[in-house]
Amino acid sequence: MSSIQHQQEDRSNAIRARADLAEPKALRTFTPSQAVFARSAGAYHWTADDRKLADFSSGVLVANLGHNPTAWWRRVLGYLELADLATDAPYINASPLTAYNAITDLEVTAAERLLSNLRQESGGERLEQVMWAASGSEAIQKALWVALARDPQRDMILATRHGFHGKKGLAGAVTGTEQDKERDSRVRFLTLPTDECSDLESRKQPVDLAPYEQELARMADEHGSRLCCLITEPYLGGGGSYHPHPEYLQLLQRFCRERDLVFILDEVQSNFGRTGTMYAFTHYGVEPDIVCLGKGLGNGVPVSAAVGSQLLFSGLDYGAASDTWSANPLSSAAVLATLDEFEGGDVLANAQALSTVLEKGLVELKETGLITHVRGEGTVWGIECGEVGEHSPANVAIACVEACYLGNSDGQAIHLLGPLAGKVLRVSPPLTMCPQEAHDYLNVMKSILLDLHAQLRSH
Repeated sequence: MSSIQHQQEDRSNAIRARADLAEPKALRTFTPSQAVFARSAGAYHWTADDRKLADFSSGVLVANLGHNPTAWWRRVLGYLELADLATDAPYINASPLTAYNAITDLEVTAAERLLSNLRQESGGERLEQVMWAASGSEAIQKALWVALARDPQRDMILATRHGFHGKKGLAGAVTGTEQDKERDSRVRFLTLPTDECSDLESRKQPVDLAPYEQELARMADEHGSRLCCLITEPYLGGGGSYHPHPEYLQLLQRFCRERDLVFILDEVQSNFGRTGTMYAFTHYGVEPDIVCLGKGLGNGVPVSAAVGSQLLFSGLDYGAASDTWSANPLSSAAVLATLDEFEGGDVLANAQALSTVLEKGLVELKETGLITHVRGEGTVWGIECGEVGEHSPANVAIACVEACYLGNSDGQAIHLLGPLAGKVLRVSPPLTMCPQEAHDYLNVMKSILLDLHAQLRSH
């Protein structure tokens, strides 16, 4: 029997029970809903029991264009030359799905288009080549390999605390803090300001950079010529949705430029419009030496990339960054189709209108008595839960996820991810969600949380 079951969800409960037998629980992060999706369209999911859920997660900031957009799918199939499958032939003469140790025009075109878009958005000259990968952590891993390959004597990596860069290899080593687990001896951690951006109001105040300048100076004094690179995120996603002042990221870049360190920016979850601009680094006024992209880059098809200069990437020889799925034609087609939608449509304009609705509606959630802080930008927001009676903030956050999933008496329900950093809920719908529908569902969420507050106070 599944550890999580819900009333009136016979089909979903049966699938959960089967999953418990066939798959380990480690495959999924914990969430009290354990939603079973049967189909999705736009900004909505339908469960196996045909319950409609407004998607406030975009998968995990992946479906920026929404789920199954028709025009996008047509473009993907067109790029793969699969637009017409009506044939009785045993094979289809189309692009392969795997092209390991070979080159396809599709892959090169995707790289060229991505570079063109990056240059158009930033006006910078540092981003010259694309190193494809299949997941965000793999892109991070490759970026770090590139940085380390410059000079064997420069082997120390600086990373900002509480970031999430992946679970594999070096990507896992630069994730979190010194205390989380046994660390790669080459990694040292820096403080990322969180108190200064704990909510929208505090982020509007000037940030005192002196403590962070001093910390960087200490690192330079201690490790000197061994310092190789610095990796950070535009904002802490998994670390609790903290969005630092742009001046802080500019300080990190300045430190790297002065000491010839490779400045790596992990935009795996923030790229393609999440912060309001196509790439967050333009929003924050920096130009990384390597930017790592993923998630929304393929709108649901697994693909990622590290993008940097030809000189930097030339430090790795044949095969040093190859793997089975990098630059596969399906991923390349997805990148091209996603670029088409952003460059030829009104995705960012809709996202800007949506951002205004999200900010207003989420701030109003403080009136429920469950939410203490709201922080974010664009279409990625975090709402921090507070203590209610004897219920800890972490337990309140879990209760919020479950209550939104179960919905109100009218059957209106919301899909949220499990809590971040114990007590923070992320709200990140597709950029294409109708602003009026977002407004309506934020009102639903407020009503649900008001009822939940009353329940928690009575128990």
